[in-house]
Amino acid sequence: MRTGVSTSTDKNIVDRSRSHRNRAVSKAVRQTRERLQTGHSRNFDRELMVMHIDTLLQGAAIVPIFAIVVAALGVYLTRDVQIFFWTIPILTAHAINMLLGRRAKKQDITAESARKWRQILLLGQLLVGLCWAIFAMQGCATCGGDSFSLYKGATLLVAICITAMANFMLPRAVPFSFAPATVALAVTAILTRKPSDIALTAAVSVAVIFFTLITNRMFQSNLKILSFQSEKDDLIVELEVAKSMSDEARRRAEEANLAKSRFLASMSHELRTPLNAILGFSEVMSAEVMGPLNNATYREYTTDIHRSGQHLLNLINEILDLSRIEAGKYELNEEAISLLDVAEDCIGMVQLRARGKNISISSQFEPQLPSIWADEKSLRQVILNLLSNAVKFTPQGGEISVKVGWTAGGGQYVAIKDNGPGIPEEEIPVVLSAFGQGSIAIKSAEQGTGLGLPIVQAILAKHDGQFMLKSKLREGTEVIAILPARRVLQSLPAVEDAPLIERRKKSFA
Repeated sequence: MRTGVSTSTDKNIVDRSRSHRNRAVSKAVRQTRERLQTGHSRNFDRELMVMHIDTLLQGAAIVPIFAIVVAALGVYLTRDVQIFFWTIPILTAHAINMLLGRRAKKQDITAESARKWRQILLLGQLLVGLCWAIFAMQGCATCGGDSFSLYKGATLLVAICITAMANFMLPRAVPFSFAPATVALAVTAILTRKPSDIALTAAVSVAVIFFTLITNRMFQSNLKILSFQSEKDDLIVELEVAKSMSDEARRRAEEANLAKSRFLASMSHELRTPLNAILGFSEVMSAEVMGPLNNATYREYTTDIHRSGQHLLNLINEILDLSRIEAGKYELNEEAISLLDVAEDCIGMVQLRARGKNISISSQFEPQLPSIWADEKSLRQVILNLLSNAVKFTPQGGEISVKVGWTAGGGQYVAIKDNGPGIPEEEIPVVLSAFGQGSIAIKSAEQGTGLGLPIVQAILAKHDGQFMLKSKLREGTEVIAILPARRVLQSLPAVEDAPLIERRKKSFA
């Protein structure tokens, strides 16, 4: 059965064929996290064994050279070539270990086979240990004093050092190699009861214990290094996977946002054209321009149609404005304007709605405010949105105050305060987000999209200004739109606490 592959040019359609790859990525990330949490991994057994074999083969010539030097010194001290024959078993055992190491290197070592090779190589070290036991049992009848005991002690100590350095990746290699020699020395000391033999046995025993601890510490250090390296590699892999997933998610989000912006931009004309006809004809019918409507219900219907169409047009305009702002296509038509005049015009626009709810609007303006360099249409939209919200949520018989004046930094501001129900502190981030509405707006079923304040914030940001919202439940809300000092055409030094002079006080109730 043939599996079909989507060839759609719409990049925003979900690619179902990627689901199995996403599951594989999730599985890899889960395994990586498990390895990071469990610490020591069985894969380290293989790596440690490979490192031990490499170290063993690189130092292959050390033991033969050392054995020949030891035999030569022994012949020199004892004047007897018999000790030279000891090199045959030690060199044979060493050759066997080298052959085992080469054979292991040629094979593909796994975590399971690493344990088997560890046991085999430890048996090889035990074979070497038997050879050192033969050396420890050597005696010299012609040597005077304790010279031969010193010779054996020095030889065994150097041999322990060489074995420890060459096999620190192989745990228990030192005791396997020199436990037989220690036992042989102990038996000799018991039989002879010589202080020199007892001291030699004690020194070799302490050396074996000491270098066993040292090699264990070195082994643990290398294990930690491997663990840290593995964690680093795993983290790099996980970061790369997370980055690729993040890049993919960002790409899809950007494509979706671009598609949304293109859709809204292309549909703006198509959405507005039928609304113009609806608004125009409904207004003509409600005003009875073409003749009276004898049915009062029909007149009420036409009024509802006109009001709903106007609300829908405002909704479309807000969505398109926010879309242009998000797309970075919102252009400011800046000119010299008076913030006082814009605020007065906006108050006049909402006074009819305020009278309907018996709300009084008072204004308190700073005198002789200079003009500012801004987009008049945008600032008018900002103040209208803030005033409309105040009228919408202020109860019957409430009060709204509008203030315009200087900021402490030499800029200008518009502050609108009402005595409405207020906004709970935890809901302030919600109402400041796109399409966000507070619980009071939802309960009161007030018409709105939740785009007014986001648009206000975006427009003020385009003007390099600030927006502040202060609210207390059951006491009211105050919103402040601030324009920076560089927007003021007539420069004025910053003031700390400029008294607000009531230029005029109007009541629109």
